[in-house]
Amino acid sequence: MIGWGDVYRVAAAIAPLYFALGLGYGSVRWWKLFTADHCDAVNRLFVYFAFPLLGFDFTARAGSFVAGYRVLAADAVAKLIVVLALVGCAAARRAKAATCRGGSAPSSYSWCITGFSLAALNNALLVGVPLLDAMYGKWAGDIIVQLSVLQVVVWFPLMLIVFEARQAWLEVTSEPADADQGAREEGGGENGRKTAATGCAFWAPLLRAVGVKLARNPNVYASLLGVAWSSVANRWHLKMPSIIDGSIAIMSKTGIGMGMFSMGMFIGLQDKFIMCGLGWTMLSLVLRFIAAPAATLAGALILGLRGDLLRVTILQAALPQSIGSFVFSREYDLHSGVLSTAIIISTLASLPVLTAYYLVLGLVI
Repeated sequence: MIGWGDVYRVAAAIAPLYFALGLGYGSVRWWKLFTADHCDAVNRLFVYFAFPLLGFDFTARAGSFVAGYRVLAADAVAKLIVVLALVGCAAARRAKAATCRGGSAPSSYSWCITGFSLAALNNALLVGVPLLDAMYGKWAGDIIVQLSVLQVVVWFPLMLIVFEARQAWLEVTSEPADADQGAREEGGGENGRKTAATGCAFWAPLLRAVGVKLARNPNVYASLLGVAWSSVANRWHLKMPSIIDGSIAIMSKTGIGMGMFSMGMFIGLQDKFIMCGLGWTMLSLVLRFIAAPAATLAGALILGLRGDLLRVTILQAALPQSIGSFVFSREYDLHSGVLSTAIIISTLASLPVLTAYYLVLGLVI
């Protein structure tokens, strides 16, 4: 039975995150302590030092990654459900547009990318670990770390490929129409060879661009090294030398606070909280707080999860929006206002929403 002591424990775990976020916001918006250049410098410090070491520290201490394999599988099934639902909606929208107007809806599949970001990518490491650890114990925090690692080393690279593919496709389709006409006038065998060559020319630079971006991302290195060390340490019962462990821990301990402070600075730099209109804001919140947990519930039931494991799986799906999703959207100029608003609103609303989920799940599951 969930009691007021449990609610207080959850609030006590997440309130310090709001405190750091509030300090970051106030230092920019009210006290004018930092300029936009200062905020960029703080964010770079977080992205290139504190966050990778935070990820490595959590990952290295997470224990065996086999323990949460059913949760990882349920998360993958949930993302597949989200993809199928979004592609189905986009196809239906394009078909309706073609029937009603004799045209098409070219932006439908671009919205699939944004929809997937909203319904599948969350802020697991900064908010999820301390929150789920307070709710259910260290084992729940360890599972959230595993999901966070999977997001960094699998889902983010896949998103990069999708963004780069969209960018390349936009460049190809913007070429002069006479080039397409010339290609159609070629013979059958020659045309087939040109099609194959065009396909190679499309994918080779795309994969190379993704590889370069991943090679420059310290979070990928940190997560992979953390997984490797966790596996080796659990297999042979090794301990990290104290001098290295202390060096990593001192930066790791600043990671969560610096991340929330940096997010508060980002919010303070915005002219307004809602940057995409009320309708898109509500849609983003529905995808983040309702559609994502619903898809995860379906995936969890398919994998046969029960009890606290099922509750943790659903709760992690309702965590605030991933900051990385906004970074991608801004870099590739795709609905960055929607993602920015989703991050701000979902982070501010996460305490009451996640507490409500915690109470309801404790009563019905």
